[in-house]
Amino acid sequence: MINLTGLGKSHDCNGTSRRDFLQIGTLGAIGLGLPQYLAVAERGAVDPAKDKRSCIMIFNLGAPSQLDTFDMKPEAPAEVRGPFRPISTRGDFQISEILPRHAEVADRFSIVRSCYHTAAAVHDAGWQMMQTGRQFTGGVNYPHAGAVLQYLRGRRSDLPAHVVLPETMGRGGGNLPNGQAGGFLGKAYDPFALMADPSQPGFQVPDLLPPATLGDVRIDRRRRMRAAIENRLASFEATESAQMLNANFEAAYRLMSSPQARQAFDLTAETDATRQRYGMNRLGQCCLLARRLIEAGVRFVTVNTFLTVFDEITWDIHGSKPFTTIEGMKNIVAPMYDQAYSALIEDLDQRGLLSDTLVAGLAEFGRTPKVNPAGGRDHWPQCFSCTFAGGGVQGGRAVGASDPVGGVPADRPASPGEVIATIFHSLGLDLQAELPGPGGRPFPLVDFGVREIKELF
Repeated sequence: MINLTGLGKSHDCNGTSRRDFLQIGTLGAIGLGLPQYLAVAERGAVDPAKDKRSCIMIFNLGAPSQLDTFDMKPEAPAEVRGPFRPISTRGDFQISEILPRHAEVADRFSIVRSCYHTAAAVHDAGWQMMQTGRQFTGGVNYPHAGAVLQYLRGRRSDLPAHVVLPETMGRGGGNLPNGQAGGFLGKAYDPFALMADPSQPGFQVPDLLPPATLGDVRIDRRRRMRAAIENRLASFEATESAQMLNANFEAAYRLMSSPQARQAFDLTAETDATRQRYGMNRLGQCCLLARRLIEAGVRFVTVNTFLTVFDEITWDIHGSKPFTTIEGMKNIVAPMYDQAYSALIEDLDQRGLLSDTLVAGLAEFGRTPKVNPAGGRDHWPQCFSCTFAGGGVQGGRAVGASDPVGGVPADRPASPGEVIATIFHSLGLDLQAELPGPGGRPFPLVDFGVREIKELF
């Protein structure tokens, strides 16, 4: 590899790091150019009238108990209903007393109480299903919903089209891919992962920090460097590997050199009152940062409430160590989520952003209808709840219903494919559009016959 600053090292293509590549500049831009976008729009794959639409996917890693949050069963036996009481809300439904701030914004979000999937009851299988709409089979990794949007619409600015906060998911216990990647679209459509905790003092984005040698690579020399690269690497540039590097590292370089990107990630621009409203913890500050990124033009932000079900207090309430107890959910997890979510919905609404920003609160599955001997609940993909706000969704509704013990859908079952179709519909994507799939074969956005959850709109 050529290093134009004279201080780098040679690497083969597989050993090139993002930082190393940034020392020589980059080869191209990620996402669709204007001609490609116009061609996609002409085919009807995207609705130009909804180009302003964005999405924040809050993924409740660990899986909240539907019976203790959004689908209370106060008339069920004690071992089913659990220890919490239902409370009234500003919507046409009740929720758990451990989410009092949700009750105050319930007129702006709706609940789907009949979600389910048929994958194994392991975390990473559910992560795949709920973020891509499909279960990975036959060695095919499907793209995250944000990667699909990035492919079809491209970026709006120097900021990436899809950002994951604070970082991509860790281990889930099944040693499976987590669904937070470009899948068969390629590495160029992987999300930009923050890889930092925005609640920490002195928070900085690692990829906005230039390598020590970047002082030698001035922004106004960028075109000259590109010409040098193209002259020396013309044959390499035609390869698939080069095209992937071209897109990925251009995205990183644009971030590093963009004042707009630095401003979007700068939480010190927010008042102390606003930061406190979201909560001075990792989740709260990630939700605030998600709002700032959407405001700055990012199309899709995925917020992981937690990073792994191991060594963290999460929604994974098996009831005994090393997992979370139901008391841990009540006293730590639920208040933190309640504060961050309600602040995000209120803030987006007050800034006039909610109508064009879908906020999808998803999870990999639900929890068992009966409390287990440890006082917790175990994995249960047969029925769970998800929330949707903004982006054309009508608030205050409960869509679908579970049976008397919250065990299976009793009305309007909603599959992972329908959840993803709902996101695509809100964003103005044609559900019958096709992507370049494995082997170059056309691949539909969603499976044949799958539609959005129309009752939300």
